[in-house]
Amino acid sequence: MSDGKNGITYSDAGVDIDAGNALVDRIKPAAKRTNRPGVMAGLGGFGALFDLKAAGYTDPILVGATDGVGTKLRIAIDTGNVDGVGVDLVAMCVNDLVCQGAEPLFFLDYFATGKLETETAARIIEGIAKGCELSGCALIGGETAEMPGMYPEGDFDLAGFSVGAMERGADLPAGVSEGDVLLGLASDGVHSNGYSLVRKLVEISGLGWDADCPWADGTLGAALLTPTRLYVKQALAAVRAGGVHALAHITGGGLTENLPRVLPDDLGADVDLSTWELPPVFKWLQATGGMAEAEMLKTFNCGIGMILVVKPDHVTDLVTLLEAEGETVAQLGTVTKGAGVRYSGALA
Repeated sequence: MSDGKNGITYSDAGVDIDAGNALVDRIKPAAKRTNRPGVMAGLGGFGALFDLKAAGYTDPILVGATDGVGTKLRIAIDTGNVDGVGVDLVAMCVNDLVCQGAEPLFFLDYFATGKLETETAARIIEGIAKGCELSGCALIGGETAEMPGMYPEGDFDLAGFSVGAMERGADLPAGVSEGDVLLGLASDGVHSNGYSLVRKLVEISGLGWDADCPWADGTLGAALLTPTRLYVKQALAAVRAGGVHALAHITGGGLTENLPRVLPDDLGADVDLSTWELPPVFKWLQATGGMAEAEMLKTFNCGIGMILVVKPDHVTDLVTLLEAEGETVAQLGTVTKGAGVRYSGALA
């Protein structure tokens, strides 16, 4: 093959294939730490293989979930603190899978940027691997897309895709009944929803990301980048113990919109807001924007990241189990007749 006259390369157009290869080599050890039964090959193939029989399933139903991190990424990009957003990405997918009764099996990521910065990308993907490892979920593949002209300098975007499985007949929600008890698991902060509003409230406050955090040690930016809590192993342990009829991941839409998603059409919930304390980050956001309680409850998790709907006679055992798994548990209320969520008490 003869050489071209101008000698231009793909790198001249802004795409560095060597940097992409270096990134794959860098993240292989992190991906390897996520291996679990069922994984059939390492990174680098055109597709990723997974053996459901080797994972222990007899008659499996597959469950898929996909999500991103949203505009929380803007804070990560602006501060350079990108290490936790990979955990966010995993959590937003696998926390949804367990709500269907599924065990997350594997995860793939999509990382897109204008110019690949190997160190930054590696930190992000190592965070993804950490989230997978903590969830018992294998990072078996992904895609790094370097697209000059598509993103401003330093910007990037993330998407995640996870697949889980359950044995046939084990899907949730199932058997939700009037009188079931709502157990709320504490969040680790804002998680990964409502950040367009969060950023607006920070703008109103006049504070920069590097300002001292008004409610905790460290900077405001670092506090708002606290990763989403992973509920996978705790929730699956509760499901396997028996008595769990449904789980609701409290994401965009807050308690008001997410809890009804797991309830039959003719049932709703009575929630006592005085059964848990509103975490300081939410108190600051509410005060900064003068936000109404109803707006808080349909925008943010307000300190409750996951709700379990459980049989009344299993409450004591499940609370004990969940607390032993490191969860802070609040008994929020009960399932009642009539659609929708009805609140009593006040956020405090």
